Amino acid sequence: MRITSLVKTAGKSILRNRVRSLLTMLGIIIGVASVVVMVSIGEGAQLDIRQQIESMGTNVLTIRPGNMSARGGIRIAQGMRTLTIQDVDHLRGLPGVAAISPISRATGQIVGGTGNWRTQALGVTADYLAIRSWELDDGVMFTEQDTKSSAKIAVVGKTVVNELFPNIDPIGQSIRVGAIPVKVVGVLRARGQGPMGDDQDDILLMPITTVMQRMNGTTRFIDQIMISTESMDVINDVQAQAEEALRAAHRLAPSAENDFNIRNQSEMMERATETARVMTMLLGAIAGISLVVGGIGIMNIMLVSVTERTREIGIRMAVGAREGDILMQFLIEAVVLSVMGGLIGVALSIALIWVMNDFVGVTTVFAPQTILMSMGFSGFVGVFFGFYPARKAARLNPIQALRFE
Repeated sequence: MRITSLVKTAGKSILRNRVRSLLTMLGIIIGVASVVVMVSIGEGAQLDIRQQIESMGTNVLTIRPGNMSARGGIRIAQGMRTLTIQDVDHLRGLPGVAAISPISRATGQIVGGTGNWRTQALGVTADYLAIRSWELDDGVMFTEQDTKSSAKIAVVGKTVVNELFPNIDPIGQSIRVGAIPVKVVGVLRARGQGPMGDDQDDILLMPITTVMQRMNGTTRFIDQIMISTESMDVINDVQAQAEEALRAAHRLAPSAENDFNIRNQSEMMERATETARVMTMLLGAIAGISLVVGGIGIMNIMLVSVTERTREIGIRMAVGAREGDILMQFLIEAVVLSVMGGLIGVALSIALIWVMNDFVGVTTVFAPQTILMSMGFSGFVGVFFGFYPARKAARLNPIQALRFE
């Protein structure tokens, strides 16, 4: 028999038992839809992570105090007050450094506008926005002169504006950060959620000297240093030079461990992306179990079908059908069931992805190769789980099959 005839015969057999065929395909439908949706969600998570890390700057080095050491499987930082404002001067002139900003953190209650709000205040320099690739939505950034004079001015994030000045222009408004009166001179462009799930817009930037002296009570120690390099090509060289310069500035012996740690933004992106990729594969594998379950369902129904159609098989053999013809007939029937279930599953997954993108707000990336992989696997499931029932049908004794009631 020709393949086209076998496919038509398989289609007629499936249509004769529509409800049973639909229930048989249900496992494949759910399996294919699950694989496509899960992989799309995983790809969307990878995209979110890349965009969020890139929003922090792609060629950025972050230097924090303390040496990261393993203890009982937990990485902890020791000696947290090791970076100083003088360290910034040692790093500023390194080849390949495009911008550098010390950071001093403080948390305080902000009072002003229509209420009060507790947020994080960062003491930075004018280079901070360039390092973070962050733009202003309104107003201006404070200058180096403002930093030198410890000016009581601030640039605020969108969340702070929404909480304190919902219907007021914040530029020029006076607020109180802790006990310090501060004038708002700029508003940051909205950034949204950060890589760790934090609200990047819930922030207040002030000159580094203002935060250090007036809020943290120090003229020396800082919490962090951020460096942006001229390009990604020199980031590793700058990292090595920065480590050498800081070791010399801290007068560390050759055998002594660093009392600081340097993190490369590109390394963070690679680790985060790899983690998301592993999770995507895990989600896809878990969803793929449904395809295997669907294949087992196809095998069970095909075995029932062979039993029900034993007399039909005997008649076909009696009029000249060979063992290979019977085998191919039932095998194609199993494959048609599996592929039809796969097509319905793809259509269902497309609908689910559309709903998640437009109504739920979950970022998904529709990957055509995932559909091809799922369809190919569903076809393989049909062949693999349909072979045993088809072989059993092909090996029936014609005389016994004709006598079967």
